[in-house]
Amino acid sequence: MAAKGYVEIDIEGCKGCGLCVANCPTNTLDLKMNDTNSYGYHYSFMAYPEKCIACQNCALMCPDAVITVYKKKA
Repeated sequence: MAAKGYVEIDIEGCKGCGLCVANCPTNTLDLKMNDTNSYGYHYSFMAYPEKCIACQNCALMCPDAVITVYKKKA
């Protein structure tokens, strides 16, 4: 399935709570366990960008509003 969306995450603002990962219905997101931001937090990233359906669950669940979801034009 072709990606329908793209997620942009402010790495420095992400505190790695994992709510976006847990609420992604297509398992697009994951925590970057081998890297941290300047605050020492593991941050979220698009592990499988081809799976994104631009549902915006991740952005709605983010307590720090560091996620922006873009829908791709067909």
